Amino acid sequence: MADQEEEELGVALRMSMQNSPPEPKRSKPRDAGAPAASPEESRRIQRELMAAAAEKRMLATRIASSSPSLSHSPSPSPSPSPSPSPSPSPSKATIDRNPGKSADCVRKEVNFGAKEGNSGLELSSEEVNQLFSMVFGSGVSKDILAQWSNQGIRFSPDPETSMGLVQHEGGPCGVLATIQAFVLKYLLFFPNEIGKVTSNAPQNLGPGRLSKGQYVASDNFGSLTEDAKARALVKSMGEILFMCGDNKRAVIATLNVVGLDTKGFAKNEIVAKALEGLSIESAFDLQKILRIETHTSQTSALQKLHKALPVFQSRMGALLFLISALLSRGLDSIQSDRDDPSLPLVTAPFGHASQEIVNLLLCGQAVPNVFDGRMDLGGGMFLKGIFTSVEVGFLTLLESLNFCKVGQHLKCPKWPIWVVGSESHYTVLFALDTTVQDENELEERESQIRRAFDAQDQSGGGGFISVEGFHQVLREAGIRLPSEKLDHLCSTGFIVWSEFWQVILDLDKSLGGLKDSSGLMGKKVFDLYHFNGIAKSDLNGSHTTSGGETPVQRPRLTKLRVSVPPRWTPEEFMADVVVTSGPVGNESSGKDTEVTKPEPSQHAPLVDCIRTRWSRAVCNWVGDPPSIV
Repeated sequence: MADQEEEELGVALRMSMQNSPPEPKRSKPRDAGAPAASPEESRRIQRELMAAAAEKRMLATRIASSSPSLSHSPSPSPSPSPSPSPSPSPSKATIDRNPGKSADCVRKEVNFGAKEGNSGLELSSEEVNQLFSMVFGSGVSKDILAQWSNQGIRFSPDPETSMGLVQHEGGPCGVLATIQAFVLKYLLFFPNEIGKVTSNAPQNLGPGRLSKGQYVASDNFGSLTEDAKARALVKSMGEILFMCGDNKRAVIATLNVVGLDTKGFAKNEIVAKALEGLSIESAFDLQKILRIETHTSQTSALQKLHKALPVFQSRMGALLFLISALLSRGLDSIQSDRDDPSLPLVTAPFGHASQEIVNLLLCGQAVPNVFDGRMDLGGGMFLKGIFTSVEVGFLTLLESLNFCKVGQHLKCPKWPIWVVGSESHYTVLFALDTTVQDENELEERESQIRRAFDAQDQSGGGGFISVEGFHQVLREAGIRLPSEKLDHLCSTGFIVWSEFWQVILDLDKSLGGLKDSSGLMGKKVFDLYHFNGIAKSDLNGSHTTSGGETPVQRPRLTKLRVSVPPRWTPEEFMADVVVTSGPVGNESSGKDTEVTKPEPSQHAPLVDCIRTRWSRAVCNWVGDPPSIV
C-alpha cells in the first residue's frame, strides 16, 4: 500500500515538473543530537514533502497557463507549445509577466538572510544582456560605466540648496534632473503630502494647474526636514515608475544586499560595505547584484521604495532607478517607442542620458523627440513625439539654436517646473507661483492661433504650412484677412509663421487679429529659480579651519527676476517698457502701481532657454550668472 502511494505521488511530481518548476526548497538538516525517526515516520514525512511540492507546482502551472501576458512585458512571453518545454535552469528567473499573478507562485524568492527576507527576482542572462546592451551598447567605455555606477540620489547638505539633489559624476544628470523636478513638485506644492501641512496648500494631485492666485510656495528651503525630503523623493520615484508602467505597475530594481530590514543609519553602512570593491563592467556584473520586484499596488511600491532608500542613495542609485523605469515600461515597449532602437540610451562619447531617457521619466514613453504628437514623413514613416500633457516640463537651449521645437505639452506643464537641457547637461528651472503660466485674453488668443497653425505644420516645428492648411487655420481661428494680405501670404505656395504673425499683429481685433495700440496689455513680472545639481567649490560659502579656508562643495541655486513684455509689443516700444516693483504676476489690471525703469538686461544661455517659453523675456539676477553646464 505504501509503495502504491509513493508511486502515485511520484507520477504527480513528474507531471508537475513538465512546466518550468523552480527547485524545491530543501529542508534544514536535522540536529545531529536529535533522536533518529523510525522508518515509518521518515516515509510519512517524505510523502508529505513530495505532495506539497507537487501541489505547489501544479498550482503554479494552472495560474501561468490561464493568465495572459501583459503587452508591456520586459521581454516577450514564450509562445504556447503543444509539447512540454524544458525546464529553465533554477539559477535564472524571468520578470513577472502578469502582476496579477500570485507572487509566491510565479516568482523566484531569494532569501538574503534578513529577518523577513529581502526578496527579489534575478534577471535571466538573456534579459540582463538585452538591458545592458540597450542602455550602454556594445562598445561602452569603463569611464562611462564608472560614471553611472558612482552616482547616488542624495540631497544637498547645504541649507540654501537642501531641496536639491547633488551630482558628482557627469552622465546621469538627465535622471537626477527629472527626479529633481518631481521632488520640487511635492516639496513646493504638496507639502501636506509629505507631512508638512500648510493650510492653503492644494490637497490632491488632480489634473491641470491650480486656478489663478491659489497658491504660492515658500522659498525657505532650509526649513525642510530630512523626513519631508525623503517622503518627497519616495513619492516622486513612485509616481515616475507607475507612469512608466502605464499606471498599472512599478518595477523596482534594488541590490542583492543582506540586512536592509535593519533600522536606523546602519542601513547605509550595510549598503556601502556591500558595494566595496564592486565595479560594473559587463552585463554579468549587473546580473550578480541586481534584484527586482514588481508592484501593482502604489502603497506597496512606496513602502518598498522607502525601505530601499539607502540603496538608491548609494553610489548605484541613479543607475538602479533608470533600470527600474526601463523595466516598468518594459524593454520591448521601450524599443518600440524609439525611432532608432539600435542606438544605446546612454550616448557616447561622454555618457550623457539621451532625450529618450529624459522623455521616459517625464511622460512614461521613451520617445526621442520633444514636439507634440508625431511627424509624418510619408511612405508610412513617421517620427514620435510627446502625446500627452505632463506634470513637469522641458525646455532646451537647442530650440533657441533652431535645432528642434519643443511642443506645448512639454513647454506648458501642469506645474511651473521644467527640466532644462543644454548640449551636455540637464538642470531644473522652477517658479513658486502657480500663476506664472496663466494667460490673459490676448495670450490665450495667440495660443489658439498658434495651436491651429502647428496642427497643420508637418515640418516638425519648422514654422511653415501649405496654402490648403493655411485656409484651415483661418477657419478654425476665425481670422478674416483682407484679400490683398491673403494673396500676398499665399503667393509663394506656403505660409511662414513669422510672416503670418506680423500680419496678425497688425490686424484689428474685430477681424480676429491682435492689434493693440497701447502695447502694454499682457505684461508680466515674476520670479524663477534655477538649480544646477553639479557640486562646485564655492569660496563665498567657505568654512574656516585651522589650515585656512576650505571651499564648500555645493550645488548652485539662482533666483531670477523675469519681466515679460507682451509678445505682440513692437520692437521700437521695448526700450520704454516699465516694470512694476509690486507683487509678482500679470500687470494688466489697470490699477495704479509704482513703476520704475527696467534694470539692464543680463544674459546667459539660460535666458535663451527661458525665451523659448516667454518670448523676449528680460532677466536679472544677483551674483554669478546661472549655469546650465
